[in-house]
Amino acid sequence: MQIGIGLPNQVRDVTASTIPRWAARAEEAEFSTLATTGRYAYPGVSDTVALAAAAGATTTIGLLSAVLLAPTWPGALLAKEIAGIDGVSGGRLTLGVGVGSREDEFTVPGHELHGRGARLESDLATYREVWAGAPVGNGPNPAVPSGTRRVPMLFGGYTARALDRMVRWGEGYIGGSLPPAMTAPRFEAAKRAWQEAGRQGAPKLVVLAYFALGDTEAGRANIQDFYRLAPKEIATNAVLCTTRETIEQTITVYTGLGVDEIIFVPATDDPDEITRLADIVT
Repeated sequence: MQIGIGLPNQVRDVTASTIPRWAARAEEAEFSTLATTGRYAYPGVSDTVALAAAAGATTTIGLLSAVLLAPTWPGALLAKEIAGIDGVSGGRLTLGVGVGSREDEFTVPGHELHGRGARLESDLATYREVWAGAPVGNGPNPAVPSGTRRVPMLFGGYTARALDRMVRWGEGYIGGSLPPAMTAPRFEAAKRAWQEAGRQGAPKLVVLAYFALGDTEAGRANIQDFYRLAPKEIATNAVLCTTRETIEQTITVYTGLGVDEIIFVPATDDPDEITRLADIVT
């Protein structure tokens, strides 16, 4: 079982300069992965900016978007952005993909909420083409530097379509910060879909869990604020670990479910949370 930690990029009003310092401390604490949380219509730092900052501030720790709302972007531009971040990191990035569900996140004309699933299907092919050297727009070929690799992708979501995309395009599945009773069936469904599609081995399974070990009330308030417009079943069930016991219990439960990695996502931007969590899990 690997233990990763989130970046505080979507803590309300986070100071952007916190991101690279947080990333460096997390690497020193020997977490497996640094992950971002994706939203645009919220006062935080965008996934791609946070990931780029983390890539430049670290040398070994994995990087993950968990998850980036891919259909809000023009596909070719996102493909080039991701290739650049992956290149800066030396090939440490995994693209976690979601479709999004809130209309206010879709801010680019022509990239509205309606039709996002069909757009993503087309965009996934575009990502692969650009990473293989296809031009962006009328630009020269290749669109990205030579030696660019195909960035691995994980998929989040609660529908059969998300799992279908996972088996066709991805390497695994990301479960949200919800109680194990809600996430366990999704992990089982991901493994079944993988086998039925004839994919070799097993999908990588990643789960998210919020934590606040210092100012727990501030953490709880931040989570409530972040999810105030989310679907009720998600907003009312978001998991927040506030003690050593709940952290350890979460690890034990998901180890038993065969999950490969837990990402503990910070509910505050207090850098000392890194040390508090590391003292429990490393």
